[in-house]
Amino acid sequence: MNFRERTLAIFAHKPVDNVVYQPRIEHWYNVNKMQGSLPDRYEGMSLLDVYDDLGCSIRSYNWFNCCLRYESDPKVRFSAFEKDGVHISRWETPVGSIESHHTYTALASHTQKFPVQTREDANVLEYILRGGRWSFDYEAYKANDELIGDRAAPMLFIPRVNLQRLFIEYMGFEGTLYAIYDDKPMIDRLAKIIDETDEQLIDVLCETPVPIINYGDNIDHHFLRPDMFEEYILPVYRRRSERFRAAGKYTHAHWDGSIKNLLRYAQQTGLDGIEALTPIPQGDITIEEMKEALGDRMILLDGIPMTCFLPHEPLDDLISTTHKIIELFSPNLIIGVSDEPSPVCDIERVRLVVEMLKEYEK
Repeated sequence: MNFRERTLAIFAHKPVDNVVYQPRIEHWYNVNKMQGSLPDRYEGMSLLDVYDDLGCSIRSYNWFNCCLRYESDPKVRFSAFEKDGVHISRWETPVGSIESHHTYTALASHTQKFPVQTREDANVLEYILRGGRWSFDYEAYKANDELIGDRAAPMLFIPRVNLQRLFIEYMGFEGTLYAIYDDKPMIDRLAKIIDETDEQLIDVLCETPVPIINYGDNIDHHFLRPDMFEEYILPVYRRRSERFRAAGKYTHAHWDGSIKNLLRYAQQTGLDGIEALTPIPQGDITIEEMKEALGDRMILLDGIPMTCFLPHEPLDDLISTTHKIIELFSPNLIIGVSDEPSPVCDIERVRLVVEMLKEYEK
């Protein structure tokens, strides 16, 4: 079987001849390429060339998210400019204007000002969200599907679910948490608007040939308490997952933060799997706790903590952790790095896992 066939078979709970390994080296590659510090072996290689050299599969949403197209209401005027080193994005609408402020390094950004801080800002955001429309570029899909070939099954990720989008994109953690206590009706209204307008995107995706959908939510219990998860997130997960399953698609969500207080909800979500669960010492859960939470049907994507790939860490930790994850989770497993390899990781340790997987060939 090739990587594409194995991945689809794992999600379908059909027999496979080995584990699929998707280490997600994009950040490692981009940082080292920018800094001129790629190992000599990889000088001049594209990202796909490096994956092929390592013998790994790819987590393919980076090649397929470009197929999603978003068109704003023509009455929304967007502008972006820089002032005193701050990048400003501004949305002007018939009901008012909002803007966000960001500072950037080469490959990262920091939000200095979130676009929604008042009820008036919330009204503007509602206008923007209700006027937007999603579509799918089938030509781009065909081209990228041919490009990746058998390296992986097509996959893309959708925008963060309601409260997570408020936390990370629209209001910030502090602003959202204060508003939940000071103006919960506003938060409830925004969450409902996000849920309602996301339905149009789900309509579009259900008609596409993409077989695997990721919820790129970055869940962390330090901000998202269990009662908030039950009220805002869990019902939407269930509804989305039911819709995608009815359309013949598989789903998984990105839970890459501290997750101990939310892990018990995994099997209630309707998801087929969870991506990026990160065990101790990097995360706050054990591998055994991950297995108990996912049970015998849910798929784990990733699982080896990034720390195992750092050059100063004992190599035996990587070897023993990899064996444990394979033995506990296979065949419901697409093994990888939780959350992804650091730019300073030892890339030959990534290759070592490929060699280890040869022991499991059937």
